[in-house]
Amino acid sequence: MDIKSLYELYSKNYLVDTDTRKIRNESVFFALKGDNFNGNEFAETAIKNGASFAVIDEKKYEIKNKTILVENVLETLQQLATYHREKLKCPIISLTGSNGKTTTKELINVVLSKKYTTTSTIGNLNNHIGVPLTLLSMTPKTEIGIVEMGANHLNEIAFLSELAKPNFGYITNFGKAHLEGFGSVEGVIKGKSELYDFLRKTNGKTFINPEDKKQLEQSKEIEQIKFHKNICFIEANPFVQLEFEGLTIKSNLIGKYNFNNIAAAITIGNYFNVTSSLINEAIENYIPTNNRSQIITKNSNKFILDAYNANPSSMKVALENFNELKDKQKIVVLGDMFELGSESKNEHQIIAQLAENYKFKSVYLIGKAFSTITVKNAFVYDSFNSFQKSFSSKGLKNSTILIKGSRGMALERILSLF
Repeated sequence: MDIKSLYELYSKNYLVDTDTRKIRNESVFFALKGDNFNGNEFAETAIKNGASFAVIDEKKYEIKNKTILVENVLETLQQLATYHREKLKCPIISLTGSNGKTTTKELINVVLSKKYTTTSTIGNLNNHIGVPLTLLSMTPKTEIGIVEMGANHLNEIAFLSELAKPNFGYITNFGKAHLEGFGSVEGVIKGKSELYDFLRKTNGKTFINPEDKKQLEQSKEIEQIKFHKNICFIEANPFVQLEFEGLTIKSNLIGKYNFNNIAAAITIGNYFNVTSSLINEAIENYIPTNNRSQIITKNSNKFILDAYNANPSSMKVALENFNELKDKQKIVVLGDMFELGSESKNEHQIIAQLAENYKFKSVYLIGKAFSTITVKNAFVYDSFNSFQKSFSSKGLKNSTILIKGSRGMALERILSLF
């Protein structure tokens, strides 16, 4: 079956599923493969659970009149997404960056949805599978699409840009993330700037933080839409407050580093003619979830839970912000940062030194990488289990505790120890 014919089937309902546990009635099931599963084996289950058709790439799983046999399911999903993108009439905003992508994407979405019917990336489904699924979740009713794009190697953003074909782009920042794949900070800049390369050749536009010299430099020869000049930072103690068009916006986001994420959403909302009062309302009502800059209170202690992800750049700004808080008794619990390659030991040493220099009441470092470095005034554990066995929360009262680490460390488990 060619893409045009497959598109006719898909466009009857604009529904695509890849998980038989979440099949929607009359959707098209794509039997993707992973390291530990073969989606072809679930084609029959998908049909029984309500899918109209299953796209497979192994003939032995064919079901008469219910399966569509293709050479490669993933490539077919990507081709269908691109074909659909070319049919869509709505503008698409794509964003990438080392830190803050998902938070910024969600802020942009809540702001624009005050005026438009929007479709945006769910969670952080921002890779070679997530981007096609995001595009295929858009329908003719979608007025603006928002697509988050992630990468840990060169040429990934270029590939995702060709899929999404954005009209607008935004890069949150260039930082020390995924150094193992990109090779260096220079590699990160080159990789993320592939979004700029696409916009440059397609006459697209990019939103720009004028304080970020790298953004300005890398986006030359593209039409730049700079942050609105009337956005002013007030404070972050701990929540970010700012002023826009004479209105004071009190967000539920912690850390000065979130100011730029909010400023981007305001700028984009303003560009698309969302009123300042609606922008204010959208940002003030946005509450982060999923271990992203959440404030949680247990007994007398306050936790700043930022355990969704971590890299040297995000660790640094999180510690800087935590140091600026006026809370008296501050404790830091940090977990390993992943995908740093040969730079891992050095980057963990730098972060540990920074944490010690701030002279917090206590610093706890957890993970194999942190256990290889030299510290003077920190408690070090080579795993969460060893931390759990020796740590006692008894006596810890009226403390503010920062918890931050890479997703694989699952440091939110610390909350159960209190």
